[in-house]
Amino acid sequence: MDLHPEEPELGPWRAVDDAALLALVGRPALVLVDGRGGGGKTTFAGRLAGLLGADVVHTDDIAWEYSRFGWDDLLVGGVIGPWRRGGDVSYRPPGWARHDRPGAVEARGGRPLVIEGSGVGRAELAGLADLVVWVQSDRTEARERALVRDASYGTRTPAEAEAFWDDWMTEEEPFFAADRPWERAGLVVLGTPAHAVSDYREIWVSDAVTLGA
Repeated sequence: MDLHPEEPELGPWRAVDDAALLALVGRPALVLVDGRGGGGKTTFAGRLAGLLGADVVHTDDIAWEYSRFGWDDLLVGGVIGPWRRGGDVSYRPPGWARHDRPGAVEARGGRPLVIEGSGVGRAELAGLADLVVWVQSDRTEARERALVRDASYGTRTPAEAEAFWDDWMTEEEPFFAADRPWERAGLVVLGTPAHAVSDYREIWVSDAVTLGA
């Protein structure tokens, strides 16, 4: 697997169904799902949230037109803090207000919360969560997925998408190298198995890094 030089391959892997996944994670109130761009975080977070009856917040929305990785204070102040106090969350990050983006980042009080995004399992946030999940993925395949996804959105030309992801990696790779979020994960999921299907009907978890191990 093509990984960051600092990141160990965290297999061996085994497939689990929904019941086995729930048995592994229990009933956490706050889950942080981290991993590289294009690696399967959003898909897994949605699947887990469905099993937990949780709302999902995407750090891409917090970071929009603000900072790719310097948004942890916004997430705590605008989302995690109000949610922990039991209230509904309706948060307009600075980029939304500045660019008149409609709507808000929302989550309901009293429900579990899954937050997904590259860098969300960082040291400054991990201690606030009941569970950190690292979605390990092959860098080459994750990048190809991201390029295909961008093409499907129609918001960037292929050349613009290539340039965006090359630039993204100049920030993502040193961030992960310094922060090493996989070391704080209580559960590691394989985001790019060769035989995976896009809806995660088979979820592959690490036997080397599991809750309670």
